[in-house]
Amino acid sequence: MPALVQNIQGFDWSSLAITLAKAAAFVMIMFFAGVRLIPWLLERIAHTRSRELFILAILAITLGTAMGASELFGVSLALGAFVAGAIISQSHLSHQVGADVFAFREAFSVLFFVSVGMLVNPLFLWQNLGQVVSLTFLIVIGKLIIVILMGLLFPRPARTFLVVAVGLSQIGEFSFILGQGGVSLNLLVSNQYSLILAAALISITANPFMYRLLPRLERWLQQVPGFWQKLEANKPLPEIDEQQLIDHVVIIGYGRVGKHLVDVLMSLKIPILVLESDVERVEALNADDIATLYGDAANSEVITHAHLERARALVVTVPEESAVAMIVASARNMNPNLPIIVRAATEEGVHHLAALGANHIVHPELEGGLEMVHHTLLQLGFPLREVHEYSESVRRDRYDITISSSDEHCSLHDLLIATDSIEITWLKLGEESPLVGKTLQEADIRSQTGASVVALIRDNHLIANPKSLNVFKAGDRVGLIGEKEQIENARNWLLASL
Repeated sequence: MPALVQNIQGFDWSSLAITLAKAAAFVMIMFFAGVRLIPWLLERIAHTRSRELFILAILAITLGTAMGASELFGVSLALGAFVAGAIISQSHLSHQVGADVFAFREAFSVLFFVSVGMLVNPLFLWQNLGQVVSLTFLIVIGKLIIVILMGLLFPRPARTFLVVAVGLSQIGEFSFILGQGGVSLNLLVSNQYSLILAAALISITANPFMYRLLPRLERWLQQVPGFWQKLEANKPLPEIDEQQLIDHVVIIGYGRVGKHLVDVLMSLKIPILVLESDVERVEALNADDIATLYGDAANSEVITHAHLERARALVVTVPEESAVAMIVASARNMNPNLPIIVRAATEEGVHHLAALGANHIVHPELEGGLEMVHHTLLQLGFPLREVHEYSESVRRDRYDITISSSDEHCSLHDLLIATDSIEITWLKLGEESPLVGKTLQEADIRSQTGASVVALIRDNHLIANPKSLNVFKAGDRVGLIGEKEQIENARNWLLASL
């Protein structure tokens, strides 16, 4: 805008070119150097564990970038602040930044709108009522029509564009900043700015009430010959039936882990709802007719539409711990009894997420080490159930590798007892086995060897605790339990019988 005003009597293309070159230089410096420097700086400051220093750094970076852009490159404060925010969003700490500056945003928003509202002169509105109403009508109806017509070009359902059109039938608060810039550059007079200000405030105030007109607008457009068919001709997105979102599993993140989980739950016919912020992944989910909500669950209201109060479980697969923490805190407030499964990137994150209310926390690196312990114990002959109990006790202790809890002591004690005294052995019955054709009572294995039959596997089906009238068949796998000596007696007895 200043470049357009500098030589109003004769347009100076060189001045405009210099202005655009400065703006381009600023953007390039920020997006090439700033993308590497600012996230790195925020991460270093975060490691100091000083929340006050972190907040001050955020304010210094954003305000400093805005002022530097204005003084050095001739870029407006608003554009400089916008670019600074875009750079900070590249950091994995962006969710924490949003949470820390939330109070500032709310306070400044109130001050901004109150100060703008005080600029409105009621007498001016009354004296220029016709112009105010005309401009407001042009804004509301004009933008509504433009967005609806755009629906003919994009593959989205007609109702989607109606909702978007109603939402955009206003001019936002940035118009106030542009208007002030126009007044300061003598492009607008104060009365024109007041007119824009009044029309903007009226359109913003009336916008929520516009949604009540949505059903009527839809019915009216359906009566226009041929128009609704063209608007609805695009491929519709699968709509989510909120009435069916009962006992469903909410999955946040559709990366490798999320995709595998979705495939498993879909094969088990379990209702799911996926929340994803990547547009390409959302399109892939929509193509597969999977219920999906687009948005950042950690930094938006999208999670409130997941109906967590009726959900069966919540699984958070995103790797950023700050985002996971915000999701867990919100979900726990919405449903105190909801089972929440999350992943953590650090050992500190495991304890932090547990404190926020996560029920099950998976640390991929430590989980891999625990699986190695699990398989090692199985190879050494420890019973599966006791090994599983030990693994679960470590998970309950938040992957504490030092054996300190009573659960881990009890699990290890059970492992030793099971190894020293009880052993489960599976023996397969061949065609020539003397047990074939006999009932469990007739075989009387316990009185012969001291070992007890606790299970049978027949045709890949497990028969737990078989009855005395169960008849042995060739190919059966007989599960025997007892002390080592009793198991050895049973093995020798069966071999001798053969």
